[in-house]
Amino acid sequence: MEEVFEKLTRAWARRNEGAVSRIFTVPDDVKHLDTRQLAELEKALLDWAAQARRRDVAASRRRILLLYLVIRHTGARLGEACACDPVRDYQAEDRTLGLGQDGSRRRVPLSQALADELLQAVADGVLDSSVEAPLCVDQAHLRRKLYERADECGLPRELVNPSIIRRSRGIELLRQNVPLPVVQRVLGQSSPNLAGDYLDFSDADMDATLRRVMDRESRRTSARNSFFGQVTRITRGDIQAEVRVAALDGHEVTAIITNDSLDRLGFREGGFATAEVKAPWVIVCADEPGRNSASNQFAGTVARISQGKLTTEIIVRLGDGLEVCAIITEESRRVLGISEGDRVRVMFNAFSVILNAE
Repeated sequence: MEEVFEKLTRAWARRNEGAVSRIFTVPDDVKHLDTRQLAELEKALLDWAAQARRRDVAASRRRILLLYLVIRHTGARLGEACACDPVRDYQAEDRTLGLGQDGSRRRVPLSQALADELLQAVADGVLDSSVEAPLCVDQAHLRRKLYERADECGLPRELVNPSIIRRSRGIELLRQNVPLPVVQRVLGQSSPNLAGDYLDFSDADMDATLRRVMDRESRRTSARNSFFGQVTRITRGDIQAEVRVAALDGHEVTAIITNDSLDRLGFREGGFATAEVKAPWVIVCADEPGRNSASNQFAGTVARISQGKLTTEIIVRLGDGLEVCAIITEESRRVLGISEGDRVRVMFNAFSVILNAE
């Protein structure tokens, strides 16, 4: 693990040498999962847990899901995740989870969603608060279930072991410009040759840095008309470029940006970006494929309608909780006869998409 992070240290240093090198590149021989692959594995575990019929089986599957979430979002070692107690080790006032032994113990901030998930599991009796390590499961059993889920979503088995998931979290944080010393402290890396000559960070600095990352990650999944995902293809023209982003839920968004923006923001195939579109630019129509020039078309269900005298806000749920907000005239809504629960299609042009570099 330390040899791997020495390579990442060098990559991080190259990335921060100056404005010319704005892309953090992982060495080819460092095995890891990217953010999209981690999300695919999480979805496979969620679906698997939801399919359980017996209560004891459902509880067992949910514990495995929770272990994955702890490792994936905190970078904990498998042994640390199994040994932690969401009741004893969690502090609600600063929303942190204690990991590790007394001599090397650290506190890692949690997203609100993960904190709620752990506490809900305790409330539901999935995690027994009376035992010392309620998350502890047989490690061989955990690995088998991770391999099975990897097979379901087409991921190589050798990339879904807990050590690589933990490493992937570290790489993910480095990609988001979290300083290397902070990443090392989150992961519990204490070797001095990894910290090198970089500045030290106080606990308050580390906490503030990680909370900014947690907030940004939460917005990726909760913001309307925001598609976070991986850049799958870039087609460069003489003045503008077409950029395709495969969102974590599977939808692909096409954007047209200038070549100057492409170079300045450092977009590349395999990298990550957030595609956003303003609500007034979204067109709503009946769920019937038709011939038109809109590059982005998605089918969904009307979740909510907020009617006004002149304009109306329509929230369309595409799937996996992803929502698109459209603002149309109330007269258009009446003409189309759109009501809550209707199947509709939302469309927007590639020129309407704003791309944000990650």
